[in-house]
Amino acid sequence: MDNIKKVKLIIFIFLFSFLKINAQKIESDSIKIDKKPSFNYQSLIVPTILISYGIVGLENDGLKSINEDIHSHIINQNYHNSRVDNFTQYAPALSVYGLNALGIKGKNNFKDRTIILATASLIVTTTTLGLKSMITVNRPDNSSDDSFPSGHVAKSFMGAEFLYQEYREVSPWYGITGYIVAAGTGALRIYNDKHWLTDVVAGAGIGILSTKVAYLIKPFLDKKILKSKTISSTILPTYDGENLVVGIFVSF
Repeated sequence: MDNIKKVKLIIFIFLFSFLKINAQKIESDSIKIDKKPSFNYQSLIVPTILISYGIVGLENDGLKSINEDIHSHIINQNYHNSRVDNFTQYAPALSVYGLNALGIKGKNNFKDRTIILATASLIVTTTTLGLKSMITVNRPDNSSDDSFPSGHVAKSFMGAEFLYQEYREVSPWYGITGYIVAAGTGALRIYNDKHWLTDVVAGAGIGILSTKVAYLIKPFLDKKILKSKTISSTILPTYDGENLVVGIFVSF
């Protein structure tokens, strides 16, 4: 088996295992009924493994070799400049609002879910930008030295976990679909020669963890900060010709 086939096999196994773990978690959570729900620390296992893979891959020769094998395969392709990932990074999160607009109600009302999404977005942005500024990793196409971790993928997986959390009690397929879109975003970032596999895997972990933390601290925000204040929120997407930017404006 040549190196390219090995790389494809590794990626397939990773994605299959990731989706299988989350499908099992969704099925288990949909069956389980708790009168007093508590945070399940086992849910941190998957994002922790993903982030650890990315961090270890910064120095591990074996994982760096996998990065290089994928890059070598990509640059031999005739076309790898798709911009679809600029849109798909936001698709899972926006799907929550789209489903609510269609009358399919999720876990939280507009105010609460917007607060959660805004919190998760703040965590993702702060974490990814902070790591990019501290860790110098050249992108595969040498366009910049802020490759680690992938911000696109972090946002996409943040949205996928958000979609899962809001609709897991309605149907597990909403969450599964969100994760498939997020995985596709990661694949596109690699295909576009913008990120290494380690960047993408770490970004996925950061995105998932950010949403989990946002849900975890929501009761604290309600009790200590937000209390009974009225909050209005507006989502404003803009497109500059190259990138889609979604702004969330929250007023107290």
